[in-house]
Amino acid sequence: MSNKAFIFDLDGVIVDTAKYHYLAWRELANQLGFDFSHEQNELLKGVSRVRSLEILLDIGKVQLEDDEKEKYLHEKNEQYLKYIAKMNDSEILPGIDSVLHYLKKEKIPFALGSASKNARLILKTLNLLDLFDAIVDGNDVSTAKPDPEVFLIGAEKLGIPVKECIVVEDAKAGIEAAARAGMTSIGIGDPVVLEKADYNLINTNELTIDFVKKLIA
Repeated sequence: MSNKAFIFDLDGVIVDTAKYHYLAWRELANQLGFDFSHEQNELLKGVSRVRSLEILLDIGKVQLEDDEKEKYLHEKNEQYLKYIAKMNDSEILPGIDSVLHYLKKEKIPFALGSASKNARLILKTLNLLDLFDAIVDGNDVSTAKPDPEVFLIGAEKLGIPVKECIVVEDAKAGIEAAARAGMTSIGIGDPVVLEKADYNLINTNELTIDFVKKLIA
């Protein structure tokens, strides 16, 4: 039907794990003696775990040795894992399950392209893991978005030319990464923030099967 392929981000596109990240980061901030707001949490969107800690420490004006950073990163991740262990497929964002199953039925390949090192665990919890033709996560990349590495590896794993890949993202860094990779991008969220996306959708409800059909026609 199509020689196109899709690469989906995870957080904010397939599921909203940002709320669990926020709770875990806030607990760490409180442990270090300062508070961490929802507004400040926006700075961590689409950013690697290590860079997120650096931003958090800058906000709290806290300096740590490298071994201390490793300790707190581990603690934060353990807390986050406790939250996501309680997730189920009811937390898949609206419309996404239908689109993924449509792509699978039509044999249109799709991959995950996420900075999360817990991506496989989350997809397994949501009963989505076996749907994906390829998964690229934080364990597979050396550079975070906006570097295009995650999407380039995804295209390579799918065996699809980059110009035929369509990235679905909710973060500014992800949209920039898609552009650097030479891929078409769909931005999910505020069109002002994601102004460089090729297509803008307010939320996943607008990522319908009809929209996908027109996109790949």
